[in-house]
Amino acid sequence: TVDLELETQIELLRETKRKYECVLQLARALTNHFYSLVQTQHALGDAFADLSQKSPELQEEFGYNAETQKLLCKNGETLLGAVNFFVSSINTLVNKTMEDTLMTVKQYETARLEYDAYRTDLEELSMGPRDASTLCRLDAAQSQFQSHKDKYEKLRADVAIKLK
Repeated sequence: TVDLELETQIELLRETKRKYECVLQLARALTNHFYSLVQTQHALGDAFADLSQKSPELQEEFGYNAETQKLLCKNGETLLGAVNFFVSSINTLVNKTMEDTLMTVKQYETARLEYDAYRTDLEELSMGPRDASTLCRLDAAQSQFQSHKDKYEKLRADVAIKLK
């Protein structure tokens, strides 16, 4: 039992997840580097402010540089907050939402294999001779087949909804 359209969507999800994992890794690296840059700007601003106090002849230039670095630091912290929110959102998408969908896909694939196995068993019993013991086994096989078919169809519907 293979649903080609659903299988294509599942493979597309797996590929998309890999791409988002790459984006997440890059965004985390950007966050780390940018955090270091903001910390450096903060330290540089403090150093210029200190030099402004200790060098009266260059007080104006050092003061201007100190203010510029502090403004860059403030704007950098705002941007860092936005990047952190982006990283958090992508992390949730990749490690919660997509992972949950892929877990449902694994359950669906297992249910599909079980459904196929019970369907094959039922077909083999249906083709064989009909005596009292075979009819009893046929009823049991029919019951197990229906149970696994229902489970398969429910998980198939769940996967289709989650993929959308």
